[in-house]
Order: sequence, then structure tokens, then C-alpha cells
Amino acid sequence: GAGTQRPYVATTEQVWALHDAMDEHLRSAVLLGAFAGLRTAETCALRTSDVDFMRGVVSPAIQWPAEPLKSECSRTPVPIPQELALELSAAVKQYAGETVVTDEVGRPCSPWELQRAVRVARKRVKGLPEGFRYHDLRHYFASLLIASGLDVKVVQTRLRHASAMTTLNTYG
Repeated sequence: GAGTQRPYVATTEQVWALHDAMDEHLRSAVLLGAFAGLRTAETCALRTSDVDFMRGVVSPAIQWPAEPLKSECSRTPVPIPQELALELSAAVKQYAGETVVTDEVGRPCSPWELQRAVRVARKRVKGLPEGFRYHDLRHYFASLLIASGLDVKVVQTRLRHASAMTTLNTYG
């Protein structure tokens, strides 16, 4: 965890600028962090079979490289907007990998590669702090949910936190 340090929450413009600054094959990773709240290791291990593209549901099942998830709560399916399901579907078609996020030739992208790509891309995004990392997209997702008026229990479920206290302590 980040301890008592308040998470950095990017603006919507910064999230989309980061998306655009990333190599094309990694743009779906930005979308999964910002609009599904996936953790880095979950994003990198997310298999195409873990996404219901028709219903718009992401169901993380493992984390990188093929480890159990952080907790049982981490298995909670996350509803995603139809536009995101379409974007992910297009990326999967284009790179034809077993995972949703791949390298340029369709192999799974490691958390190290994803973090490095975020470090490179964030330099091209006005106002993003040097310490900005992939996990901060999860904080953006939480702030979107809170700003839309959802109660803490719903936010807890969408973030897949085991306890509402974790949610409150981080975003309260």
C-alpha cells in the first residue's frame, strides 16, 4: 500500500493524454487501469477469456505471471462501459494474444514492461508528476466512482477491496 500518503489522482485529460502517449499495443492497459481499476499484475495477466466482451464484464482470475489474486475479493467481476469492451475487443483482434494486454507481437506484457512504458509516456503528459505510476490509474477509477455519487460499499465492490475500511482509509 501507499501508507498515509494521499494517492495522486490524474485529471481525465491526463488519463487520455497518457493513453495517447503509450505505444498503441499498451493503450488498453491504460483503459483497464482507469476504467476498470485493475492492478498492474492483474492487467498484465488478464486473459481474453476473462473478459465478457458482449456483456461488458472483466473478471480477473490470476495475477502476473500466473499467480492467485491478492484476495478472494479480487475475483469480483467488474462491469465496464460498452465503449471500453469495444476498445478491448479491437485490441485483442489486432494483437491476437492470449492476454488482453500484449507486446507488439501478441505475447503477454510483463508488469515491468508496463511500468517502464508508463514512466516513458508520463514525461509527455503535462502536469503528471514524476512519481506517477500505473497503479495511480486505479486511484483515478476510484475518484470517478466517488464523484459519480456511488456509496462507499459500491466503490469498495468495484475496487475489489476486502473491507470498506481500506476504501475509506485510501479515499475517505
